[in-house]
Amino acid sequence: MDKKILIVDDEEHIVELLKFNLSLQGYKIDVAYDGLDAFVKIRENKPDLIILDVMIPSIDGFGLLKKVRSEKEIKDIPVIMLTAKDMEEYKIQGLQIGADDYITKPFSIKELIARVSAVLRRYNAGKDQSNEIVVGDIKIDLENYEVTKNGKKIDLTLKEFELLKILAENRGKVLSRNLLLDKIWGYEYFGETRTVDVHIRHLRKKIEDEDKNPQYIETIRGVGYKLK
Repeated sequence: MDKKILIVDDEEHIVELLKFNLSLQGYKIDVAYDGLDAFVKIRENKPDLIILDVMIPSIDGFGLLKKVRSEKEIKDIPVIMLTAKDMEEYKIQGLQIGADDYITKPFSIKELIARVSAVLRRYNAGKDQSNEIVVGDIKIDLENYEVTKNGKKIDLTLKEFELLKILAENRGKVLSRNLLLDKIWGYEYFGETRTVDVHIRHLRKKIEDEDKNPQYIETIRGVGYKLK
């Protein structure tokens, strides 16, 4: 599993209870007992999820959540608010600021583990719908039709972009020349597989360090191509 969870609470017995039970589920646990220390750890370690008590020293839970949601690199980390206060306005405030879930003390450890699992599942499902594909040093921006390598933009034609995109979406799978021809050029090009070879050659010159010794696009002799 290897998901990292940061527990932020100033009650040591609560921290130990959560740490013990979540560790049994395979999560890697870090802890913080005040808001300032927690914020430093969040920025440095970027946990996969934060369990955050409202009533903590230095910066309270609401203040810490606001700071997290205001910083680009950490703003999307899911947060479960944890507090003894079961008043409705506290729940609303936390959710309005950007909490992903809310649970009150005393709580069932089984319920909390289930909520942790559910929040992480939703978050990972959202990431899977990303508009970006990353392959090694190459990033493919599906929304803006842009490709960069090591942060430097690569100018591709529309067909080259579509070719790289379909290979990236099927990374590790061998795609035949006829399939690529049909998906990108359409039926009117049926049988003209040389069109695919020409575009692959041009694409390699743009994305490979050495197009004669490709590290990304592999030729499968007699069949087609795959992205390594």
